[in-house]
Amino acid sequence: MRFALFRRIPADPPQLKIQHAGEAFKIALKRRPTAKRITLRVSSATGEVVLTIPERADLGTAQRFAEAHGAWIATRLARVPTRIAFEPGAVVPLRGVAHRVIHRPAARGTTRVVEGPDGPAIEVFGETPHVPRRVREFLEAEAKRDLAVAVKRYCTRLGVSAKRITVRDTTSRWGSCSARGALSFSWRLVLAPPMVLDYLAAHEVAHLRELNHSPRFWRLVKTVFPQTDEAEEWLKRHGSELHRFG
Repeated sequence: MRFALFRRIPADPPQLKIQHAGEAFKIALKRRPTAKRITLRVSSATGEVVLTIPERADLGTAQRFAEAHGAWIATRLARVPTRIAFEPGAVVPLRGVAHRVIHRPAARGTTRVVEGPDGPAIEVFGETPHVPRRVREFLEAEAKRDLAVAVKRYCTRLGVSAKRITVRDTTSRWGSCSARGALSFSWRLVLAPPMVLDYLAAHEVAHLRELNHSPRFWRLVKTVFPQTDEAEEWLKRHGSELHRFG
């Protein structure tokens, strides 16, 4: 007679599904060894619903917890801004100013800003399926260019140097600074008023001197960027809206 020495534990499903008031919701499931209790979060940026459970939590308990919070999930999702795709006719902010996406399928050219019939526009050429990608690539390039200029300016003021500048699509933070002096930013900052991008550049460059958020760090930031409080308030009020585009 043979006995199994080890019992195979089935892997968790990547998602749980619940129903509430006729609507179906998908909930990402994350098991964390450090979690002490079950927690539920709805991202105001992307609308992703995440249920985090302790390592030994039972899946049935997690499912019942999610179902019991169906109304709460529905309420939070209703507050998430409607997404706007980068498609012909869409209105997209660039440096805080609304630009309409104009498509020129029969012509060739490089994506650019032009003066359209209704005001500023982003002109895109080529086949329709490529429009979203080309708009995003254009915005990313504009963000990287603006950030490179701003970072250089604040590095000069503070007497520091950045090892590298990268642009990503992050949802949890607008910028970061590594211990090795590499700076990373969300490309979506180029959608906001220039003051906001400028502030994030000053903030992360200041971390090259003070890799913390101590009172001394904040004094340094406000010395080189006096509008710090104003920029922080803008991000608090409107930051999540930048994630609705694309």
